[in-house]
Amino acid sequence: MSTASSKSDIQAEFKKDVNMTASELERWLKTDESKSVGQAKDGGESIGHQSGEHIVRILHKKKADITPDDEAHMHKVHSYVSRHSAQRPHGDVEHSRWRYSLMNWGHDPLK
Repeated sequence: MSTASSKSDIQAEFKKDVNMTASELERWLKTDESKSVGQAKDGGESIGHQSGEHIVRILHKKKADITPDDEAHMHKVHSYVSRHSAQRPHGDVEHSRWRYSLMNWGHDPLK
């Protein structure tokens, strides 16, 4: 993310992918459904849940305060949302693990 255009590109992609507000995501991350999905190391917090918490921190920042670590996470979010969205299951997804996983990454596919 060394050039200005790549920095603005990743921020634009992140803004498009993350369609939940910070407060929506914070509320979601407190639910049992949120905690029920994702891969966790040693039975701890899942990677997606940790990601959601990082996304909330990013959403609360001013653009000028975004760090290189935040930019790297924004890129990771874009990659995950793009890849996972392409795997949409057939049928009603409202109460699916697929949707819950995406929501942990700040993207509600039903919005």
